Amino acid sequence: MNAVDIRRFRGCRILVIGDLMLDEYTRGRVDRISPEAPVPVVAVSGETDTLGGAGNVVNNLSVLGAAPMVMGVVGDGRFGRRIREKLAGIGVDANAVISESGRPTTRKTRILAGSQQVLRIDRETSGPVRPETLRRLKSLLDERITTARAVLISDYGKGLLSRDFLRCILTSAERAGIPVFVDPKGRDYSRYHGATLLTPNLKEAGQAAGIDITTRPDLQTAAARILESSGVKNLLITRGAGGMSLFAADGKVHTIHADARQVFDVSGAGDTVISVLCLCAAAGMPLERAAVAANAAAGVVVGKVGTATVTAEELEEALSRSGAAEILDGEWNAGVLAPLPGNGIPK
Repeated sequence: MNAVDIRRFRGCRILVIGDLMLDEYTRGRVDRISPEAPVPVVAVSGETDTLGGAGNVVNNLSVLGAAPMVMGVVGDGRFGRRIREKLAGIGVDANAVISESGRPTTRKTRILAGSQQVLRIDRETSGPVRPETLRRLKSLLDERITTARAVLISDYGKGLLSRDFLRCILTSAERAGIPVFVDPKGRDYSRYHGATLLTPNLKEAGQAAGIDITTRPDLQTAAARILESSGVKNLLITRGAGGMSLFAADGKVHTIHADARQVFDVSGAGDTVISVLCLCAAAGMPLERAAVAANAAAGVVVGKVGTATVTAEELEEALSRSGAAEILDGEWNAGVLAPLPGNGIPK
């Protein structure tokens, strides 16, 4: 595969619709165990925050030189304002980010001792957004979708992406003739009927297909069930250290092997995968090559601590270092999948 032409990323307009979050990091060191309970005492040395969820997707696209647009919902308090500030800081218009009074902004606070995560605290709701919020978003959808090269749906199950709203998005994209890439949530993938591609991890794919995936035939069976029941065109199953498997609309299967590297943090790796995959495809790259680039990008971000992004230069270097991560068309071994650390990327 030829190297990714990063010049084609520049200004590529991707419409990101999904669950916006604030990822917070409290860093410190552990020197002792608490006398009150058998838990570590973290002496805090610093606190930072960054865009998470669909916001991390937007950040990844922006770092790669694309021109992302974003639609989503936040609370009307200071954390919702913080997400708006973060979006503005990377030059992304937040006019289609709706503030809903009384709704908490999703926050995930990670307590770190060095590079080790000690605890994660989630503050969120998965309740549906209000009907008037959905009406406002729908009214803003068409004018944005007509200027986009692709739509990227980042579904974390936080109440925004109802079946009705998904149908509205997918219908509008079909009318505009642009592809839709989905990072899915839940077990019912028929909600995404008509999407160009889904990117579940191994665990999510098994849950959606109703089987425990332990062998390559299991993986093939799961993929066939998902494609048949969901009505999506293509399926990319991420397998953590096992790489990725692309089940294409033409019936071909492409296995992309992961590079062996030290893993520090898988936070947001799925966001990077779908960001790079969608951007490469929107820039004209065939899906199987876009998947190779996405796999290389994931290998970069898992080597970083915290919710991270990959630059175009890092992506080029990773592809060059791996020899573009050879694609094996339709090559399968019937044996049991090797037990690999971090199989599947948790959301």
